[in-house]
Amino acid sequence: MQYLHTMLRVSNLEESLHFFCDLLGMKEISRKDNEKGRFTLVFLAAPEDEARARQDKAPMLELTYNWDPEDYSGGRNFGHLAFRVDNIYALCEKLQKAGVTILRPPRDGHMAFVRTPDQISIELLQKGDALPAQEPWASMENTGTW
Repeated sequence: MQYLHTMLRVSNLEESLHFFCDLLGMKEISRKDNEKGRFTLVFLAAPEDEARARQDKAPMLELTYNWDPEDYSGGRNFGHLAFRVDNIYALCEKLQKAGVTILRPPRDGHMAFVRTPDQISIELLQKGDALPAQEPWASMENTGTW
């Protein structure tokens, strides 16, 4: 068995691509528009997985955008996606400056949670050992749920 991808339905493709590509740094691998089915599929990979994903040898994230409006709620019911990151503090700062709420700050230098524009929980995990505790993160309270 091989893990292939995780699919998320998104209500605004451009907002979601901004979040996953511009803010988190993922790379678009392919895009398929289906006129008859009225949907677009966009496959993304983490930067370190990009080359293998282009050869269909690494798991990807599939964003499904249905052209006819639908209400997607209950993102928390999905669970979460997890990404290993090079510097959790730098990424959380970048996300926060872009208006993303840090729901569970990286107080321990190891783990944080944020949500996508469609309210899907994203877990960020520090690559390697946890970074030393650092302000403002060390004393920041949780916001909402993840």
